[in-house]
Amino acid sequence: MRRRLFLTAPLAVAAPPAPAVETEIVRLKLRNTWTTVMSSSDYRETIHLRLRRDGLTGTGEGAPIVRYKESAATAKKAIEGVAGYLASADLRQYDKVLATAFGRIPGEYAAKAAIDIAVLDWASQRMGVPLYRLFGLDPGAAPVTTFSIGIDDPAATKRKVLEAAPFPVLKIKVGLDSDEATIEAVRSVTRKPLRVDANEGWKSREEALRKIQWLESQGVELIEQPLPAGREDDIRWLRGKVRMPIFADEACLRASDIPKLAEAYDGINIKLDKSGGVLEAYRMIQIAKALGLKVMLGCMISSSVTITAAAHLSPLADYADLDGNLLIANDPYRGVTVKDGKLMLPSSPGLGLKRL
Repeated sequence: MRRRLFLTAPLAVAAPPAPAVETEIVRLKLRNTWTTVMSSSDYRETIHLRLRRDGLTGTGEGAPIVRYKESAATAKKAIEGVAGYLASADLRQYDKVLATAFGRIPGEYAAKAAIDIAVLDWASQRMGVPLYRLFGLDPGAAPVTTFSIGIDDPAATKRKVLEAAPFPVLKIKVGLDSDEATIEAVRSVTRKPLRVDANEGWKSREEALRKIQWLESQGVELIEQPLPAGREDDIRWLRGKVRMPIFADEACLRASDIPKLAEAYDGINIKLDKSGGVLEAYRMIQIAKALGLKVMLGCMISSSVTITAAAHLSPLADYADLDGNLLIANDPYRGVTVKDGKLMLPSSPGLGLKRL
């Protein structure tokens, strides 16, 4: 009896999807016109990045800062220039990957922030832990965030302050001739603790001294960047004449800036979009603490992507100003939330974002 041999073709196995790097410029619409010393706008554009690999998606964002000659378009171009490398690199080796990618990008720190955030989101998802676990942090130690009030006329300022009722601490933008009227409008409707940001608006140390001494009488806790960056001698002069702590913002971009600021300022404001992402921000925090400086984690106008990434480091900060996502009307994600002013970190792996 003959036996028939049946040859069967092997079952087809679907190949895993190829790694993908996607960039998108997202226009974030502000709930109120946002005015500072530097600009006034109804929207801000940020660059979003998605890294798809092995069934996971790492999401990143960068908010370009015009002062440093960056835009969403230049950030997009910078990321696309390293997209091939990111698609083939072993993202689990995130420190090496980021150092290599950044070495190929001159400047463009918002683009670097988007890459850093996306890579760390992917890597921590792959490890199955929230991002804050990579740094050994306690989410319960996340601080209260301020809620920011942009420069406006007194009536609009009062309305914004009343709308911010759930937030126990406010941050007020100053730096113009209208500063006194702004603070008086705020104080007419609340006695909450205030922090102020002059955004380099005062041009002489004498003007800054007069303004800060008056702000001290209004119960203001601290001030950011009262004079233009590079004026450390004048900041030291001010610190000898006022009680209020003075924080560097525009003067402090990355870790290498901190040592020269330590003798002039009381603290620094760290923003992922200035530093180039979470890893550099972490280095900045450690250096600042070693030099006896206080640390504030701040933000630009951003979606919940950047704000959540920064919030994962917030247990290390003395102060938080992470409200950029609360100032926009079309946030495409949900991540960190706020309860009675306190930052509540997501517990799911990675950043813990949900696409809306």
